[in-house]
Amino acid sequence: MPTIVVDVMPKAELLDPQGKAVAGALSRTGRTGFSSVRIGKRFELTVDGPVDDELRANVQQIAEEILSNSVIEDVVNIDFGDEAVESTEA
Repeated sequence: MPTIVVDVMPKAELLDPQGKAVAGALSRTGRTGFSSVRIGKRFELTVDGPVDDELRANVQQIAEEILSNSVIEDVVNIDFGDEAVESTEA
């Protein structure tokens, strides 16, 4: 059964307090070389049948309407197992 992975990130212009906390922890523990950290969400959707064009369109719509809050988040990647589709939104 194929697994589709959807990655959602906060919009770039929004503050990411969790990412900022992790960046601070990295700095405090002596891990250098990181300028910032952003924390997002990952969804794994297991499919019962084949991944066809209709399913791809359906997953894109689900990602935009259900898995992400379009006011504060962007769908940045959908990996259908055979190829990743990066979002054109920024």
